[in-house]
Amino acid sequence: MRIVSLLPSATETLFAIGAGDEVVGVTFECDAPPEARQRTIVSTSALPRREDGRPLSPAEIDAAVRERLAAGEDLYHLDRGALAGLDADLVVTQDLCAVCAVDVTEVEDALEYLGCRARVHTSDPHTVAEILDGILDLGRVTGHRDEAERLVAGLRRRLHRLPGSPGPDAPRVVVLEWTDPPFAPGHWVPEMVTLAGGDCVLGTAGETSVTTTWEAVRDAAPDVVVVAPCGYGLAESVELGRALLGDGPLGRLLAERGDRAPRVWAVDANASFARPGPRVVDGTEALAAVLAPDRFGDPDPAMARRLS
Repeated sequence: MRIVSLLPSATETLFAIGAGDEVVGVTFECDAPPEARQRTIVSTSALPRREDGRPLSPAEIDAAVRERLAAGEDLYHLDRGALAGLDADLVVTQDLCAVCAVDVTEVEDALEYLGCRARVHTSDPHTVAEILDGILDLGRVTGHRDEAERLVAGLRRRLHRLPGSPGPDAPRVVVLEWTDPPFAPGHWVPEMVTLAGGDCVLGTAGETSVTTTWEAVRDAAPDVVVVAPCGYGLAESVELGRALLGDGPLGRLLAERGDRAPRVWAVDANASFARPGPRVVDGTEALAAVLAPDRFGDPDPAMARRLS
């Protein structure tokens, strides 16, 4: 089977279930495992670039995304020529979030235009359970059912070792899925907090992430703030988190709360929070360690770093 993956999480999953050798095409964001970088890239970002080469700020990205979506424009370029040359049997894409990857309708239009008979498999998880079910589905459609079942069984065992629900004295947790403007988390991220033993006080499990305000963050009276901007690795999350401290909105919150100030952490959101794949369990374990280090030990320093 020849597989094109238009989702970083699907690419990770395909390699994890033993289908990596069958993957012939990926997106520019597919960076795990490193071997995925050796595949043909068939989709790239349509967002503008700075003339000086510096990355866009979160505020600039948010503005560009809103502008393109309002205009009905795509956020990704699908290279139809590259796709045609791969002779794919299966294309894995998503119907979850226009900001995350190429939309399924664009893929179907491209395949029809090219006269390609590849099967399109879509992913649309909203919860941790649906992420695990999605791994099993991908195993079935690629002929790697046994490997997928073994992978999911191991992930479930790891989740069962975690609290699973917040106790009466659970820490109040705010996860920031974006920093400018601030976004409250959605989809599986609030559930990750719950599984880790925290009380996610902004955002709703299974729903989309939503814009919030710094006043709402303050009024939520968090014990822990987790800076997890979608698409950013740990180093970038640390940089963005530190910019919120000092004279920034989180710095003012800490000053107002005094000795009741929340602990602020930055995490590798790109690897283990934003992507609905196996490493969501890594992120949930990191959250458990952040919330209860006496029970779970300190979090992996490659996954999370305390800022205050």
